[in-house]
Amino acid sequence: MLAYLRKQMTAALEARAALKTEMDSVLTAPTAENRGLNDDEVAKFNERRDAVKAKDAEIEELSAKIKDLEEDEAREQRAAEVLAEHRQAGERRERVTVTSEPETYRKGGQTSYFRDLFRAQQRGDTDAMDRLRRNDREVGDELQKRALTTTDGSAGEFVPPLWMINDYVALARAGRVVADQVAPQPLPAGTDTISLPKVATGTATAEQTSQNTAVQNTDATSTSVSAAVATIAGQQVIPQQLLEQSPINMDGILLADLAADYAVKLDTFVINNNAASKRGLLNVTGLNAITYTDASPTVGEAYSKVGDGIQQIHTGRLLPPDKIFMHPRRWAWYTVSLDTAGRPLVVPSANLPQNVLAAMSDVVSEGFVGTLQGLPVYVDPNIPTNLGAGTNEDRIIVARSSDVILFEGTPRSETFRETKADQLSVLLRFYNYAALHSERYPKSISVIAGTGMIAPVF
Repeated sequence: MLAYLRKQMTAALEARAALKTEMDSVLTAPTAENRGLNDDEVAKFNERRDAVKAKDAEIEELSAKIKDLEEDEAREQRAAEVLAEHRQAGERRERVTVTSEPETYRKGGQTSYFRDLFRAQQRGDTDAMDRLRRNDREVGDELQKRALTTTDGSAGEFVPPLWMINDYVALARAGRVVADQVAPQPLPAGTDTISLPKVATGTATAEQTSQNTAVQNTDATSTSVSAAVATIAGQQVIPQQLLEQSPINMDGILLADLAADYAVKLDTFVINNNAASKRGLLNVTGLNAITYTDASPTVGEAYSKVGDGIQQIHTGRLLPPDKIFMHPRRWAWYTVSLDTAGRPLVVPSANLPQNVLAAMSDVVSEGFVGTLQGLPVYVDPNIPTNLGAGTNEDRIIVARSSDVILFEGTPRSETFRETKADQLSVLLRFYNYAALHSERYPKSISVIAGTGMIAPVF
């Protein structure tokens, strides 16, 4: 009931704010025209003022109820503390200071996040609510350390447990390599578009050919670039019996699977999305497009195309690129290629190689693998391999990753019983918001494409 009343209070406050805005809007024209209100404006103003007063009365009533329940809750908590203190009367007890304790919801733990979420929302279970609130504090503290925010996830105790946030990219599915290598920013609340101002054409200088003559005068012009906020969501319907009666917690299976797929979809969104104001790196308008056409591609020829991509960023952005992204099959093609004497062109960096094309680090299926032309190389299985006329090409991306900004919120999950009540099922929902600014500097991105990027032969 306390959670329900707090939700009602939030709705009432939002409704009051909307009414106050409408009331103030009636005064806009008279204020601008420096006149009094006409009869119609007086009627509208009084109507909205009465509505605000009524809403204030509702808010006061809700506030009193919430205060009473909070006092009841505090008394119950104090009673429980007193009972615990006296339960073992006569026994010698030592004072214990807790310096650390395990997370509320953790792998292998005894409490179930989804079960508590269901019981708190549908039954008002106070113990479940307490655990969910404790989890919110744990997750919030950890995210603050990571310079992230829980602002978008503050509507009730719906923030997924910390262990899920820690582990959701390290699953059997591909991770989010490219998404994690661009510049991260917390997603601002209360907007569906993030617009950034941009200088379109700049000022100018010129040599003054003679004294006392006008100096160069060129006015700068401006524009803006926008990124639309996208929603990435998924759901799962499960029997209510599974939540209430199962001897194992389903959190480890359901949260991990939903979160793993979210990681894939977000990474794909960053790499290959092709909607206006949401364009992924491969579809940025005005990027440096390098075509590699070859029926029998070789690593040596591809090497020069990567160099072309690097120099085009130097030339167009006037700042250096910092990362190279490719599919694991493309990097494998590099690592198995030999020179005319049968020597590998890419060798482990531990061997202190000389005169090699590239150096590789650890052998991994995703993430950092080595260096190429002085830049770190990251492999990502989410880079598509079905592009081109033959639907068998992948792409190499050279980028100045700090020029690309990914705004990401905090993942959330919810449970709903009503939508599936006729079959005694519960709908679990997982979602998050993200926005990608990939077109701030199109010349910061080079993409190598063409028939030379067909599936390599080993």
